[in-house]
Amino acid sequence: MVQTAGMSACLPGYEHINRFLDRDHGKTMAKILPGEFYVTQLPEVIVTVLGSCVSACIRDRKRGIAGMNHFMLPVQPNESDLSPLSRSARYGSWAMEMLINELLKAGAQRNDLEVKIFGGGRVLNGMDMIDIGRRNVEFVESYLALEKLSVVAQDTGDIYPRKLQFFADTGKVRLRKLEMLRNQTVAEREVRYRHQLLQTVDKGTVELFGGAS
Repeated sequence: MVQTAGMSACLPGYEHINRFLDRDHGKTMAKILPGEFYVTQLPEVIVTVLGSCVSACIRDRKRGIAGMNHFMLPVQPNESDLSPLSRSARYGSWAMEMLINELLKAGAQRNDLEVKIFGGGRVLNGMDMIDIGRRNVEFVESYLALEKLSVVAQDTGDIYPRKLQFFADTGKVRLRKLEMLRNQTVAEREVRYRHQLLQTVDKGTVELFGGAS
């Protein structure tokens, strides 16, 4: 494990994640952005803010190993044409596989995994008339059904961004829906992020975006 001054240690490969000590709760918080994911064996809190993006919170209920991802687009266009090293966790198909694989690598057992899914709000009005949030939700539901993974909680869709806190040691999720008029920064960030993704695909290359190796 890697030790950061004043905080609990993180697993190797997650040093890039923004981690900080919440002194009010005495917990180490790990904040993930679109395209990132995080896995921990410790009583940390993984936090993110979701608009049309989706996060899966997955935990081994017996061993307390947990992780969360944050992705925008279900499947990367022409991903079969790309090498594994050029694929990115920002896309749902890879975000789910990478998160599950890293959980198992950390010692979790597949039969003991439980999943909670959040996000997929319709916050990107006018984006080619495509409800990206709905597509993300449909993807993750289909993926989990295909993989036969148990979904124990879900809060998806609607028109609100969500602030999410996932307590890795207990599996508890604290969710707050945000008013869009006061939180345009969420939608604006996702517009920029989606534009970046489409530009990257058009160039035929994919820049890794914060995933652990």
